[in-house]
Amino acid sequence: MFPDSPRLWQRRQFLQLSGLSSIGLLLGGCGLVQSDIIGKTFEPFNQSVEALLLNPQKLVPEFPASAIEPNALIINTFDSTPNIDPKAFRLIIDGEVNRPLNLSLEQLQIMPLSVMTIRHVCVEGWAAIVQWGGVRLRDLVALAKPKANARYVYFKSADGYYESWDMPSALHPQTLMVYQKNGNPLSVENGAPLRLASPIKLGYKQSKWVTRITLVPELLPEKGYWEDQGYEWFGGL
Repeated sequence: MFPDSPRLWQRRQFLQLSGLSSIGLLLGGCGLVQSDIIGKTFEPFNQSVEALLLNPQKLVPEFPASAIEPNALIINTFDSTPNIDPKAFRLIIDGEVNRPLNLSLEQLQIMPLSVMTIRHVCVEGWAAIVQWGGVRLRDLVALAKPKANARYVYFKSADGYYESWDMPSALHPQTLMVYQKNGNPLSVENGAPLRLASPIKLGYKQSKWVTRITLVPELLPEKGYWEDQGYEWFGGL
């Protein structure tokens, strides 16, 4: 496995020197809920640190295609795989936008394809180098013409999973809505027809089976499936 990128190493070094660890301190595992005491004590400070370290325009160094680890991406056994007809699939983009969208998979696939080979990192401690292909989320948001008060983005999935991101992270040029994995059509188990993928967020932030993207001015009481059970909200790398 390739060493961490300088950006990722500097981020982790900073957190370690400040007495924090973006992975070890905040979360214990993908399927394990952290202590509420730890989460509530450190979450506001840690989120501000992570937001400060995020450069919403700077690209994360990618890997060559030869580094792809085709069998390393673990499929969580607790996932309830929904039954989605790709031909009937629609991605809704609504909320604080001037032009709500209702897009088919075919419409998404004729948009400019962005491909990136990045490391997918799970809070459980494992990682996988994966090549994702899809549409930049920032391009979809631009099509929807966001209102000036849109500050957060919610993702709703067909299986009932829900997640929220800050707007700068959502508009990062390597945040994609993907329908390809390692040059092939995305499998249902990995989130087909459409899922989130980004090198700047931990795995639980990268929703599978996304059917709706909603822009909002403020975070709702329900921040995310795992966050509402104690996980840290920002989830940055």
